Order: sequence, then structure tokens, then C-alpha cells
Amino acid sequence: MLEVRDLTVRFGATTALDGLDLDVGDHEVVTVLGPSGSGKSTLLRAIAGLVPVAGGTIRRDGADLTGVPPHRRELGLMFQDHALFPHRDVLGNVMFGLRMQRAQRADADARARRVLDLVGLSGYERRSIRELSGGEQQRVALARALAPEPNLLMLDEPLGSLDRALREELASELRSLFERLGVAVLLVTHDQDEAFALGDRVAVLHGGRVAQIGTPVDVWSRPASEPVARFLGWSVTDALDSTRCAVRPDALRLAVDGALAGTVVEQTFRRDHFRIRVALDDGPDVIDVVVRDGAPPEKGAAVRLAVDTDGVVALEQ
Repeated sequence: MLEVRDLTVRFGATTALDGLDLDVGDHEVVTVLGPSGSGKSTLLRAIAGLVPVAGGTIRRDGADLTGVPPHRRELGLMFQDHALFPHRDVLGNVMFGLRMQRAQRADADARARRVLDLVGLSGYERRSIRELSGGEQQRVALARALAPEPNLLMLDEPLGSLDRALREELASELRSLFERLGVAVLLVTHDQDEAFALGDRVAVLHGGRVAQIGTPVDVWSRPASEPVARFLGWSVTDALDSTRCAVRPDALRLAVDGALAGTVVEQTFRRDHFRIRVALDDGPDVIDVVVRDGAPPEKGAAVRLAVDTDGVVALEQ
């Protein structure tokens, strides 16, 4: 379906994408995960032809997209900020791309109504965009991206502007929708829960490249490098057998006879647990520990930690 090879994008002296490689298979959902500035949105815009590339190739179904104008790439793109037209009603927004493709008005109207029904907005056709909630606007933007029936749908932080409860609700609906449509999807997000919930595979970006890609379980359970581990919330230390390791926070527990000793330097409440940060006595590392049972030790307390080796991964040197 999609093959990206050695893709490089520069903005002046800044390299946003640095020889990036990525594949998306037919009917596959690939989520691209990374912090702000890692190149996620630039990747989508480069594939869509909205930013110039300094090197590399982009192929869809074997066809080279280099030099193909954006409106002829036949890709569906949903922007992070929705980019809806406030002067058009819901139906007019969804029909816009179809009319740009010179679809007959009757056909465009029928297809727009069909996708509005698909995203749960049947009956909203004549509503003003200004009358819609944030979640409803997200659905309109998704419907507009789906209306031209693209074989690759690209979504830029599709749930980023919503509150957590609504994000979780729409994430579940999106996954079901992707399965029904059978369309290839490339979705970028900074939200780990969203990436792992929606993706058949997850690609973690670091420094303008794919630092790791695999199934959600593989990526979460075996981070391949220190940047990936730290981004996923794992601690990194060489206090275990003098080997640089990533340690999952819930693989550590307070224990009077624990192998690691340190001092609590921070304590944070996280809804269903506390997370404490412990500066180890043996070396400069500070590691995170999940505390679910009882009150956590106070800042400044000396503690010992036991380690569940199932939650420890040796990192590549």
C-alpha cells in the first residue's frame, strides 16, 4: 500500500525527517507515536504533498508520488485543527472535497450523507459548524476525509483537542470504524493510550526517524532503545548487573530486603496509584516506582526496592 523510503524533510537548517522508512499494508492501521517536534505531522504533510521533500521516495501501490500535486494523490487527510469551513454547513463541509474532484452534485450529496451516517451524524446535514461540540466537529472532519473514498486515510492527532473521557469514547468508535471500512490508516498522535488502542502496529519516532516499530504489545513490553524506553515512561539504569536496562515502573516495589537502595525525591498521585521517583544510592539514576497499596513514603525517605525481572529489558549499547 504505502512505502516510504529514506524520506528527508528540512526547514532551513532544521531537519524534521532524517531518512525515515515506513510501510503501511493494505487494511492496516499504523499509529505513529512521538513527542512534540519528533516529525509526526511533517510526515503526514510530506506524504500528502503539502511540504517539499529534500530526499527519499513515497510510493502508494507501487506508484511514485513524487511530483504528484496534493489533490491528485487520492489520500484522505484529517488535520489536527479540523480545518472546517465555518461559513458552510455540515453537509457543505463534507461535500467540499468531492466537489473539488468535480463529482456531480447529486453523487457528492449522496456520498456525503452516507459517510455522515457512518460517523453517527445523520440528521446533522444542515447544522452550522459553530453549533457543534468538539466531538461533533471531529466527526465532521473525519467524514470529509472519508467522503472521497481514499484507500489511505491519514489522521493528524484526531482526538487531541478533546477531553479524556470523550477521547476514550471516540477511540473505541474509530477502531470499530476502521475495521468496517477496511481502509489503510496512518494516524499520528502523542498519546500513548490512543496509539496502542488503535494501531495494528505502532511506530515510535525519535529524531526524525522510526526508532522502533512493532505490535503494540511488542513495543510496550520490549522498548528497543533508551529514547523509546524513556518516552514510554520506563526508567533507565545501569544499577542492575552493570548493564544498561529499561525498567517498567510497575516492575519495582517497595521491599525492606530489596536489591536497590535510594531516596524518594518526588511523589505524585495518579488517580489509581501513586508514583514516586527514587534517586538511587548506587549511581546517578532516578527511577519511577508505582505504589498501589497503602500510603507512599514521603519525600526524603530512604527506601529499598525489589525488582521483577519480567519488567526489565536490556538495551542496545
